[in-house]
Amino acid sequence: MEVIHKIGRRKTAVARAYVSTGTGNITINKKDLTNYFPTATLQYKVNQPLVLTNNDSNFDITVNVYGGGITGQAEAVRLALSRAMCELDAENRLILKPEGLLTRDPRMVERKKFGQKKARKKFQFSKR
Repeated sequence: MEVIHKIGRRKTAVARAYVSTGTGNITINKKDLTNYFPTATLQYKVNQPLVLTNNDSNFDITVNVYGGGITGQAEAVRLALSRAMCELDAENRLILKPEGLLTRDPRMVERKKFGQKKARKKFQFSKR
């Protein structure tokens, strides 16, 4: 099997996942998964597409991720891995789609407007 390359995005984070046959090693930015994502919640998010498709120990995964925060990066990795699982086997799509793992979350940070404190917050108004 050749290496499968897929991209996942979330907010400003971009993850490039490279999936090849192996024993289940996940490397993110040249670090182990447990070192890069220390909390169990983030590790669960990354492993979710692999566990649902029963591929958690079949593939070696290398991920390059940049931009955004730690949660956005974890969800970007999850989307990239979900797309890779669909390319491996079309039946995986039927498992991942109802869980919402193939949907690119479009929510982004709203820009700050001039004459205001933040995107929606205004300066205090004084009538007199």
